[in-house]
Amino acid sequence: MRTLAIAFLAAPFCVLAADQPVMENPQVASSKGIFEYMKGTVLKSAEKMPEEKYSYKPIDSVRTYGEVLAHIADAQYEFCGAVKEGKPVMKGIEQSAKTKADITSALNDAFAYCEGVYGGLTDASSAALVPFMGMKLTKLALLSLNTAHLDEHYGNLVTYMRMNAIVPPSSEPRK
Repeated sequence: MRTLAIAFLAAPFCVLAADQPVMENPQVASSKGIFEYMKGTVLKSAEKMPEEKYSYKPIDSVRTYGEVLAHIADAQYEFCGAVKEGKPVMKGIEQSAKTKADITSALNDAFAYCEGVYGGLTDASSAALVPFMGMKLTKLALLSLNTAHLDEHYGNLVTYMRMNAIVPPSSEPRK
């Protein structure tokens, strides 16, 4: 857990290292750096779990491993769609994608959609307010909320992996 905390704290500053020239849009770049870290851990989690375990759930009242991943894919369109289009984009991936291949493909597409949203923002434009779930948030705050949501569900994935004797990506030895 300590390694994960250090990665979260260090990610924005890696983008702004002292030996690098000053970059444009450091706020958006810092936020995107943390998003990229979480995206990577989720994609590695999708790869690590064998297909036959995508239907695993510890109790009947929670999502399966595959459903958690598909929910994450849906959420990328909902959060990033609100930033890009002014309203969440509803894809229904959790209801339609059932195989590991379908879910990982949907995740990759969803993350690419959000990367495009980040790519279209500047620090100035990221301060614009957009409606989301009855609130008005800045675009950058909404993207940060998406990353927090990724982190929340990565925690679910970690538990599922541990219950299946799989080491989560964030616990793997660093090279």
